[in-house]
Amino acid sequence: MKIQMEDKEMRQVYCEQLIKLAEKDERIVLLEADLMRAMGTLPFMERFPERTFDVGIAEANMIGVAAGLAACGKIPFANTFGSFVTRRTNDQIAISVAYNKLNVKIGGADPGVSSELNGGTHMSLEDLALMRVMPNMLVVEPADNEQLIKALPQIVDHKGPCYIRLMRKKTPKLYGADHQFKLGKADVLRDGDDLVIFACGLMLHKSLEAAEELANSGIKTAVVNIHTLKPLDVDCIVAFAKRCGAEVTAENGSKFGALGGAVCEILAETHPTPVIRVGVKERFGEVGLMPYLYKALELDTPNIIEAARKALAMKNK
Repeated sequence: MKIQMEDKEMRQVYCEQLIKLAEKDERIVLLEADLMRAMGTLPFMERFPERTFDVGIAEANMIGVAAGLAACGKIPFANTFGSFVTRRTNDQIAISVAYNKLNVKIGGADPGVSSELNGGTHMSLEDLALMRVMPNMLVVEPADNEQLIKALPQIVDHKGPCYIRLMRKKTPKLYGADHQFKLGKADVLRDGDDLVIFACGLMLHKSLEAAEELANSGIKTAVVNIHTLKPLDVDCIVAFAKRCGAEVTAENGSKFGALGGAVCEILAETHPTPVIRVGVKERFGEVGLMPYLYKALELDTPNIIEAARKALAMKNK
């Protein structure tokens, strides 16, 4: 299966779309934690210097400032690497933002293996789990540029806090301009009735590769993009579980507490079926390039195929 890469890095598209939205809505402001160049948001500051706040390497303070701006009627987008904006600031997000249901949009970049040479200290593997359990929090991971373009206006319109899991670099291209995006509603990228793979972010193209290889063995595999981890599209998950009877989850992060955990919780309470989770086991990340990291952290296509065969074996028993 040939994967086409995007022409632009996601951080560039993120900034371009924020500028377009800010031109129409003067409430939108930008906050950064001394990583504007890395986040690709310098053009926003050049366009709206009076609406840009760089707080320095003080992520907890950035969230506090964002909460204050939101309380005054602004729509702040507060951005830095996902590891910093979820681990270091967890209490500030919980009390200053989520507890008060404030309209703060949090951008966390370089998730999982995409942090590459920044290594384990910068590799956000637990960010989705941390944000998923936060009351009142919307949690979204756009899979490619087109999905990000369609998601951002809906995120602006959403009244309340949101965590946006962002790539900085180029991603595989999965959607065209006709893509119909809706927060909280999963997308079916490939249909099938033997097995379903629920995936998000960078694991989608790996899941599509796995589905194609499984098709060579006569296994009809559906691939579903769970781009909104919270609120979860429960109806879609249960419907595929009833149809297929075997599930795999695949995520670029910890297998505990995020997508895999969410799917298992839903199915345990509604329609118990075999689920095998593909994700990072109990460990931290490491330095490396993405092809190496996919394999080292057991996130590559062969691992998804192995998980699929295990789920099918359990189903057949």
